[in-house]
Amino acid sequence: MAGRRQAPQALGDVCVLGLGITGRAVLEYLMRQPKGRLASLTVFTGTGEAHGAQASQSEQDAFLRKLEAAGASIVDSAEVTGRFDLAVVSPGIPETSPFYASAKAASAELISEVELAWRESPADALWAGVTGTNGKTTTTALLTHLLNAGGFSAVACGNIGQACLDAVAADVLDGARECDCGRQRVYVAEVSSYQLASIVDFAPDAAIFLGVTPDHLAWHGSMEAYAAAKMRMLSTMERAGGVAVLDAGNDLVREQIRRLRKAPSQAGFSYIPLGTKDSLSGDMRAACGAENAAFLDGAGHLHVAFQEGEYVLCAADELQIKGAHNVLNALAAASAALALGAEGVAVAEALADFKPLEHRIEPCGTADGVDFYNDSKATNVDATLMALASFPGRGLVVMLGGQDKMGPLDELVSAAAAHAKAVIVFGEAAERFDEAFKAASVPNSPALTVRRCATFDEAFEEACCLAEPEDVVLLSPACASFDEFTCFEARGDHFKDLVAARAAAQANASTGTGEAR
Repeated sequence: MAGRRQAPQALGDVCVLGLGITGRAVLEYLMRQPKGRLASLTVFTGTGEAHGAQASQSEQDAFLRKLEAAGASIVDSAEVTGRFDLAVVSPGIPETSPFYASAKAASAELISEVELAWRESPADALWAGVTGTNGKTTTTALLTHLLNAGGFSAVACGNIGQACLDAVAADVLDGARECDCGRQRVYVAEVSSYQLASIVDFAPDAAIFLGVTPDHLAWHGSMEAYAAAKMRMLSTMERAGGVAVLDAGNDLVREQIRRLRKAPSQAGFSYIPLGTKDSLSGDMRAACGAENAAFLDGAGHLHVAFQEGEYVLCAADELQIKGAHNVLNALAAASAALALGAEGVAVAEALADFKPLEHRIEPCGTADGVDFYNDSKATNVDATLMALASFPGRGLVVMLGGQDKMGPLDELVSAAAAHAKAVIVFGEAAERFDEAFKAASVPNSPALTVRRCATFDEAFEEACCLAEPEDVVLLSPACASFDEFTCFEARGDHFKDLVAARAAAQANASTGTGEAR
């Protein structure tokens, strides 16, 4: 279609797998296409998550009636039958499942929603992609912030919130950019391995590859398949051009840097390594002759060298997002923004302005001289390890627990002993976590105090008792939330409510308005 990146005039017979959030976004978009663009539209509802577990039954029923009114066929099955020109698969459906395999066999082409959104987007728009195991959401939000400050009209989409196709539909169907003062649109997509497993041509103009560590192995079937899905985006960029920002400190990502150095890509494709194998302070130009590099310079400033430009940005300690991992995230976002053409001075200023996202090492108040941080999003050990290292020189009291994911705890115990003065374990995971600390002979030692509590509220009170003025109380559970809460957001919100209540009680006591006088 004219003015679109890669959209054909006719889509033919189309099927959509799944009625979850992504499937609904795809169907909403397809139902709004001009008459004749689709020969037919069929949805295979599947079962479980693929059947749209995110919607209430009444919402689901209303949406099914809307589909029927639009002439779509609804097949309540997890097996695709018939012949289709295009199948669009929801990310909840594993590539190893019979449902996925049947769709692939029945369709001339099978793609993800991200691929469809990229094809349907305006030809003059840019795309940025962010992937990796941890840090995607913060980096996506930060890159969007930097681009908007640097002269673009950027919108975050994908796993961070709205589906990519919803963001595209707002522009190509609703005219959302009509009053955008001529600024170039950039879609900044947080993309998971689930979505990338089914891309064909999706090639962002700039892409960030953060560290890849074991995750989602049940969905992909192996670590090799998980890593391959992440790297599909790099393969498409090699064909189409663009700039890749690559975490040189991660083994799997660094393998790609080595490969690119040995076999240079097609003209127009370039990459920016972040740090070196040994340190974020390492400059890959000096280390191995790379053309570009991003690193922390000797003065502690974020430094990006890209093509002919040398950009010295803000100091790492000026960032409002805490931790060495967030310095990496900031350097990655800055590199991608500059590669897309954002103004350097604006990027430097915007880095220091960016505030932590909710539930991600989020400062949430002070009471009795103690600072409280909400990292409820840390639902696995790797995420908590990053948080533990984020408060050097501070007395740290950390709350660990919830619904146990049953992963190994050795690294967590060692990191807690290295960085914290006290640990409170709670919830369903409390017993196993407590045993792990006992086995390491660290509980109640002069270096680390360990306390075990049954509930979240008890753990909070115990943390407050152990914390002293100028200390930090950190909620970074390394567990899911479902033993006491409906989601990690509810857990984080409750933590913030407890902090607010404690701060209010302190304020009332100090002014003599409380009961205790």
